[in-house]
Amino acid sequence: MDGRLLDEAARVRTVVAAGHETAYHEAGSRRPVVLLHGSGPGVSAWSNWSGALPALAASGHRVLAPDIAGFGGTRAHDGATYGIKLWVRHLFEFLDAVDVPSALLVGNSFGGGLALAATLRDPSRVDGLVLLGTPAGTFTMTEGLRAGWHYEPDLDEMRRILRLFPYDESLVTDEMVKARYEASARLGAQDAFRKLIPEPGPADTQIKGVPEDRLRTIEKPALVVHGREDRVIPVDLGWRLARTIPNAELHVFGNCGHWVQLERPDAFISLVSDFARRLP
Repeated sequence: MDGRLLDEAARVRTVVAAGHETAYHEAGSRRPVVLLHGSGPGVSAWSNWSGALPALAASGHRVLAPDIAGFGGTRAHDGATYGIKLWVRHLFEFLDAVDVPSALLVGNSFGGGLALAATLRDPSRVDGLVLLGTPAGTFTMTEGLRAGWHYEPDLDEMRRILRLFPYDESLVTDEMVKARYEASARLGAQDAFRKLIPEPGPADTQIKGVPEDRLRTIEKPALVVHGREDRVIPVDLGWRLARTIPNAELHVFGNCGHWVQLERPDAFISLVSDFARRLP
């Protein structure tokens, strides 16, 4: 990979969107692709997309990866009401600030849910959807989500939680654990995540994603990508998305967990690049 693209992508830039000084990464040119990160302790755009961003830029896209309001370097504001309405407004104002009328939205987990909500709010801003490990409809809270909600900054607990995400736990390195722990230890780092899902209760606590009747109204092309062994967002929800969104296709990776972009990086880039080429 061209080292200049990696250096360009690694540089943190900022714009103001929805009243938040918004940190983001960018590389490449031509058709815009916006990468939306997932949730969880210490998450950021760079922790989710550091490999995919320069690779997609090298394949001929202008790739942008913002830290969503309340996560990563886009710090939470006292008094801000975090929820899907704010996150959609933040995304659209971010697109305005970086002069992107519409883009292919690539969302991991929570980022996929945000991409769906944005499409429902204003489909003219969306060229297509790539949905990785994305929740849909109502489902039972998993151990990965439960552990993330209760997390308090601790290196050993961060390691335990991160090992729930990939199929091959060796993907969770000491460097990854340290970086996510340090990000999670700043004041208020957990606040936005705890607004995203309900406080865990009984073993059958239910989580609500975008309802299926709303998914059926989405006309944009969608590529659904899921790991068969996903312990955070079960693969059944990938099937649910693919069955429900009219113009969806599905790719399931075996021996793969929640982080498809990290666990199957080359195949993921190939899938997204091919999908982007086929968009109108």
